Order: sequence, then C-alpha cells, then structure tokens
Amino acid sequence: MGNKIFDLEKNFSSFGAYHSNPINIAIHMLFSWPIFFTAILLLDYTPPLFNLPTSTFLFLEAMSTGTLAALLCWVCWIGSNFLATRLRFSLAWKIVLVAQVVGWTGLSIGHGVFEGRAPALLDNLAQGLIMGPYFVLFEALQKFFGYEPYPGFHASAQTMIEAEINEWREKKQK
Repeated sequence: MGNKIFDLEKNFSSFGAYHSNPINIAIHMLFSWPIFFTAILLLDYTPPLFNLPTSTFLFLEAMSTGTLAALLCWVCWIGSNFLATRLRFSLAWKIVLVAQVVGWTGLSIGHGVFEGRAPALLDNLAQGLIMGPYFVLFEALQKFFGYEPYPGFHASAQTMIEAEINEWREKKQK
C-alpha cells in the first residue's frame, strides 16, 4: 500500500473525519488561509535561523492541487513580505493578533458547536497546522469544481471518512 504519510486518500479522509459539518467546513474555508497568511506576516519580522539564497523556494509538489497550494503559499509569502515592508511592526503585530484570535476562535466554534469534536491538531499537530490549509483548498476544489485527483477518489475518501467518524463515535460512547 505504500507510505501512509504520502497517502493522499488516507490523509484527506482523516482530516475529513474532523470536518464533516458543512458550517465547520465553511468556517475553515474562511479562516484557515488568513491564519496561515498572518503567521507568515509575523515571521517576516523574525530573523532567519540560517540564510538561504533568495531564489530558493521549497514548495514543490507533483499534483495539480499541490502546485496550486504552493502557488497560494507563495502568494501569501509575497503578500506578507509586501505588508511587512510597508507596515511598522507596531501595527503588523496587531493585525496578526486580531486575525489569529478571530481565526482560531472561529475554528474552535466550528469544532465545538457544529462538529462536536476536538480539532484534528489535538491528535496530529502536523496535520492540523501544516496540512490544514492544503486540505481546505482541496475540499473547496472538490466541492465547487468537482475536482478529483483520480476517478473514485471522492467516493473512496467519503467511505473512509464515515468509517473514521463511526469509530470515533463508538469510542466516545464507551
């Protein structure tokens, strides 16, 4: 079956099991990328741990959704750098703080009120923080444009999502 880290169907299904409520999904679509963007904005004010050549850009992905996600990450990086060079830190950190507080509050409400389940990042921090924006993009492409990386992906992922939700509900009842 291959490495589960690179198993798109398994990872998307796992993420989807935490995001099955339509309102929670909409909240994530609204807040995930602004959280990502403002985190990068704040990082623009921190010194690098080590210097990389300015032409180095490490977002590489073979899939079309990965390429689009990399493009969005690049746009966030360029946009945050543009803002960072024009804003003073005293204003930038306030924008970041408001966006982060509103975004994380929205995501928490989505999980607590609408999903009835703790967020995925409590079980898998990397998936919740790093892959969250990607899976939100993937979900939007699927929902609004019918995108599937290969035929049958959505049906297979939906079956796996339902199985994970049922397993979680059974554990919760015990």
